[in-house]
Amino acid sequence: MATVISMINLKGGVGKTTLTVAMAEFMAAEYGLKVLVVDLDPQTNATVALINELEWRKRNIRGQTLLNIFLDHLSKYQVFSLEEAIVHNVSNVNGGIEGLDLLPSSIDLIEVHDEFLQAIPSLPINPLHLLDDVLRAALSAYDIVLIDCPPDLGLICQNGLMISDYYIIPTIPDILSTYGIPQIINRIGRLQRENSISIQPLGLVISKYRQQSEIHKNQANLLKIHAPKAGYRQVFNTFIPEGNLAAMVMDYTLHFNSLREKYNYSKYYQIYKALTEEVLSCVQ
Repeated sequence: MATVISMINLKGGVGKTTLTVAMAEFMAAEYGLKVLVVDLDPQTNATVALINELEWRKRNIRGQTLLNIFLDHLSKYQVFSLEEAIVHNVSNVNGGIEGLDLLPSSIDLIEVHDEFLQAIPSLPINPLHLLDDVLRAALSAYDIVLIDCPPDLGLICQNGLMISDYYIIPTIPDILSTYGIPQIINRIGRLQRENSISIQPLGLVISKYRQQSEIHKNQANLLKIHAPKAGYRQVFNTFIPEGNLAAMVMDYTLHFNSLREKYNYSKYYQIYKALTEEVLSCVQ
């Protein structure tokens, strides 16, 4: 059975999706793991970073994105097929990375969310179990599942948390980016108690770190000191520095022959590899 890790932060722009994509690529390409990325974020950034946008549009039209897991329960018609929806061997590295799969998202998730909330009383299944109901049987085919959660704690995000063993909070070490961390921990704790699930924090990942910034240094130190009592377990030792690499690695139209080429050879390649090793050491 796969180890399922949700990537979550209530604030956008903290590098959550870039981290999800990078770790998935490294886990599959460098460690030979069978990895599934589940894109729960309506912004679809992880999706279009791993597959061609035209391919995504075709799948969206056919109802073969994560949207229809929820939409089928509203329409009462079965359109979604997990076997057809999962895209195999994705990435813009060497024509695709063997063992790296994607369950794509849809921008239409934004529109269906409110409609779905209104329909909850008439649903034949607990709305928190919809993703679990569809995906659970497929988890045995993977070693790791990484869920890119939306920047909220709504119903769709909770579906991802319900099937997760762990969660990681990527954050910039400043006041605004860390402000919502207690809310995340408290809400997940309540979800855990109310539904008897075993999800646990893996830790914080410091992203967009500025070495010369006293604010970043001080805040990162405070996050480390407060980790045990704050409830997020730890701050990973590997910090992801601020830079312009993110825009490039998330652009599927660019093609790379290897992860070393994609992640700027020595610098970012070593950083993401080290972080991946840290995460895997906590779950294996």
